[in-house]
Amino acid sequence: MLVALSIRDVVLIERLDLQFGSGLCALTGETGAGKSILLDSLGLALGRRAEAALVRQGAERASVTAAFEPPAGHAAWGLLTEQGLDGEETIFLRRVLGTDGRSRAFVNDQQVSIGFLRTLGDTLVEIHGQNDRLGLLDPGTHRATLDAFGGHGPLLVATRASHAAWREATEALEARKEAAAAARRDEDYLRHVLNELDALEPEPGEESRLAAERTYLMHGERLSDALSAAERELVGQGSVEARLRSAQREIERVDEQAGHRLRPVAEALERAAIETTEAMDLLAAAMRDIEREPNKLETVEQRLFALRGAARKHSVPVDELAALRASFAERLASIDDEGGALVALERAAEAAKTRYNADAETLSAARRKAATALADAVTAELAPLKMGDAAFRAELTLLEESGWSAEGRERVTFTVATNPGSAPGPLHRIASGGELSRFMLALEVVLARTVAAPSLIFDEIDSGIGGAVADAVGQRLARLAGEAQVLVVTHQPQVAARAAHHFRVSKMSKGGGTRTTVDVLPDDDRREEIARMLAGAEITDAARAAADSLMRGSVP
Repeated sequence: MLVALSIRDVVLIERLDLQFGSGLCALTGETGAGKSILLDSLGLALGRRAEAALVRQGAERASVTAAFEPPAGHAAWGLLTEQGLDGEETIFLRRVLGTDGRSRAFVNDQQVSIGFLRTLGDTLVEIHGQNDRLGLLDPGTHRATLDAFGGHGPLLVATRASHAAWREATEALEARKEAAAAARRDEDYLRHVLNELDALEPEPGEESRLAAERTYLMHGERLSDALSAAERELVGQGSVEARLRSAQREIERVDEQAGHRLRPVAEALERAAIETTEAMDLLAAAMRDIEREPNKLETVEQRLFALRGAARKHSVPVDELAALRASFAERLASIDDEGGALVALERAAEAAKTRYNADAETLSAARRKAATALADAVTAELAPLKMGDAAFRAELTLLEESGWSAEGRERVTFTVATNPGSAPGPLHRIASGGELSRFMLALEVVLARTVAAPSLIFDEIDSGIGGAVADAVGQRLARLAGEAQVLVVTHQPQVAARAAHHFRVSKMSKGGGTRTTVDVLPDDDRREEIARMLAGAEITDAARAAADSLMRGSVP
């Protein structure tokens, strides 16, 4: 709930700090005293539209801070966690507005976007007035409101899941159809290219291997000369191996006389001889390889250039030709196997749609039942509000399949008929402001346990009524205040008398200027204010007695 509101330099308010409690809070005062300024100030803190005209004349900036203490598990805490703005028990919303119309927003002393401030504020407060077009007056909220009233959470979860599965299956089917159609259009081309690639048989990494071999072969003559020279060095004027073996034998003959201290020398010579033999064998093999395939360079170049030509033709790297070949083969296979694959996907999509329809129909049935219960409950509330001839309905309209969604298959619209025999019309198009206010109050009372915002504000919803109707409005606001904090701006003494907390808004002139002030009224002052509301400018003893009677009657 709203626990505190601090206002600095907003229109006629220079400095104001208010504390709020739970239950019904009434704000009263003469017309023009500045009650709307309080709501505009709170609207600033909630992220609503800001205008430079709100800055008090002579001030550089206006600022408003609102402190809230929502219950554990409220949606506001989740929003704060997502933004890394976790608080303890209190959430502070602050807005600073300059004379140039620019503003900055803060949550828990950390700057945020105005959009986020508005989103967070909407979870904390609902504001209703005669000309309000938000909340329950927005037809876009009616379906969710009915679901909240009916407790349809589990049914919505099931419907959303089956809709997601249906959409996924449908998208898979459409994608396969598009791929198959494209493949059919390109079938001749695909087969021609696949035949070329099949003949080429490209392999990943083949280009680098061929390029390296081409480089090697291009230097074949030079390599052959080098190999021949190396061979001559090893075998000319006596074999290196033979000389190593001869040296080894000389060492072995004297090794015993040396106490076998020369054995490592002999062993090293033996290893050298063996390595020399292996080197000569490898040298001979390399020479044979060069001499055996005199046309190998041409063969390698033809293969390399063929691969690179194909890669240029298809605008892919050489190493991706094999993957391209596999892709074309898969696309052709999809053509050959199109019938079976499409049938399977069509069956899957149809099964998913059937499941969605079953879940959506269960939800629809629950909505129809809830719509009847909501209509009966709201209509019952209208009689004490002197609207016994009016009727409220929650109408369900089945949508075309193109309009089906994760939220179901129907649109929900709240309609009313204010007179017997008149056709019902959308709630937000009721002509009379007083009737609209009473409808809104009746709805709020019925929906009290489903209200997400912990604070509700009613701005002069009792305008144009009086007597027993005003008393009925006061009763219902007091009942609603048992479920959520209710702030009401009122001119009706019957409403103010039922408040748990009473604030009087007044305007005073001082030092050549005009200022709006707000006083928290104790019981004696409450009586005087209610008597003023009853009697007008001159407060009589009779008005005070009537105020006492109203206040006593407001006690349960």
